Amino acid sequence: MRKLLSPLALLIVLVSALPALAHHGWSWTADGFFELKGKILAVYVGNPHAMLDVDVEGEKWRVELAPPGPTMASGFTEDVAKPGDDVTAIGNRSQDENEKRMKAVRIIVGGKTYDVYPSRVPASN
Repeated sequence: MRKLLSPLALLIVLVSALPALAHHGWSWTADGFFELKGKILAVYVGNPHAMLDVDVEGEKWRVELAPPGPTMASGFTEDVAKPGDDVTAIGNRSQDENEKRMKAVRIIVGGKTYDVYPSRVPASN
């Protein structure tokens, strides 16, 4: 019975992880880099990933960053940005053009650059 439970437990763990993998992947993003400029409305650095809400000409955009570890390793913490600060985010926008959401690989706040996904930063930037 114990040998049967181990594969069953592993299968349950793998199946339960699928939504998290789908959510945190890049499959929902469009190809090609996208640049967004606006004012920060809110900053969150925590699980499952860091996020910024950004006002872009009166529209609220959600800018997703890396999980907390890589985001903070880039130097970006909740202490370096606050609501009202100007921000530039470079990354990939949602494939759904009606969705105001993007996944940033680089953000610039107060003249300082934070590469939260350094291996994905475009070579020309």
